[in-house]
Amino acid sequence: MSVLEMKVPSPGESITEVEIATWLVKDGDYVEKDQPIAEVDSDKATLELPAEQSGIITLKAEEGDVVQVGQVVCLIDMDAKKPEGAAPAAEAPKQEEAPKAAEPAKQEAPKQAAPVAAPQTYATGAPSPAAKKILDEKGMDAAQVSGTGRDGRITKTDAELAAVPALGGSPMTATGARTTTTTKLSVLRRKIAQRLVSVKNETAMLTTFNEVDMSEIFRLRKQYKEEFAQKHGVGIGFMSFFTKAVTRALQMYPDVNASIDGDFKVNYDFCDISIAVSGPKGLMVPVLRNAENMSFASVEANIKDLAIKVRDGKITVDEMTGGTFTITNGGTFGSMMSTPIINPPQSAILGMHNIIQRPVAVDGQVVIRPMMYVAMSYDHRIIDGKESVGFLVAVKEGIDNPVEILLGGDERKGLGL
Repeated sequence: MSVLEMKVPSPGESITEVEIATWLVKDGDYVEKDQPIAEVDSDKATLELPAEQSGIITLKAEEGDVVQVGQVVCLIDMDAKKPEGAAPAAEAPKQEEAPKAAEPAKQEAPKQAAPVAAPQTYATGAPSPAAKKILDEKGMDAAQVSGTGRDGRITKTDAELAAVPALGGSPMTATGARTTTTTKLSVLRRKIAQRLVSVKNETAMLTTFNEVDMSEIFRLRKQYKEEFAQKHGVGIGFMSFFTKAVTRALQMYPDVNASIDGDFKVNYDFCDISIAVSGPKGLMVPVLRNAENMSFASVEANIKDLAIKVRDGKITVDEMTGGTFTITNGGTFGSMMSTPIINPPQSAILGMHNIIQRPVAVDGQVVIRPMMYVAMSYDHRIIDGKESVGFLVAVKEGIDNPVEILLGGDERKGLGL
């Protein structure tokens, strides 16, 4: 009997463990070589685990288990023959949809029944210290509030949600559904949370703001949209203009394109721009390598390719590692202004926002222009205010006057037309 022990491969440098997010096959299924059998979450990406050989599979780990790189997670009996009439490999996940859909209902049923088991404890439940303080401030008695904590204990949330009864009336009670759902955070989401907290605790982060006039970019896109797409096979968007404006500014202010390594500052003579992309598993930051050497068409094509990989869960760890500066666009979700958080070990990040038609003064006249607020968060330990403000002004110059600053004075040639 030839049995293959399938071990967790290393998703990338510095990653020592992963979480089994989803098994795509069941214990005892017949799998084909290279068939995806599981999705695993690392602290940087979600990856598919393909079968190394064909045969009958025996699972050695459960969904949600955190396993070490190199640990055996399943066995494949390579001597086993494919059962006659077995469903094609691609249909295997469909066979388990019905039982998986029923699992949450089984788990939630006890939670919904729990409050009914001891309703009398709600009226006599004591408030927590925090809840008592809130009730005292509202002038309410604990007997007027139903507690949802253990043994009917009144929690801080209960006190905050409690409505003060009108004079001469009775306390208001909730009449709608009040169910809750608890799900475990993925390894990726937990790692993101740790990184964001560490940034706030370990850097001297400040944010500076400015605004840019998008009029010229609007004109260029409208005038050359069809010709650009016909020649290069991609549309001309905002990100290529901002990427080129950022790479120019990074070369003017090299300390922004740097990071801290212990007691040392590391400056990079290349611009690897991380582009924040929202995907099914959360925010990803794939990297454009040597963006300073890319044409507008190359920037657009690479961003499109990386965004598709993020959407489809095909992005690799290598494609998200090693950026020197990040651009994030909250404007796609309607954000007007924000303070983006630095993506460590980088030292700065540029935040784009939504575009609003606003009245502005131009040559002594009030005119309506498409305006965008931009924000740059930076680590004040190595970037001074002069560099941060100068960098953002340089970005503004490129966006306000893209033909002269970014396209070399010849808009057609600059766009590769």
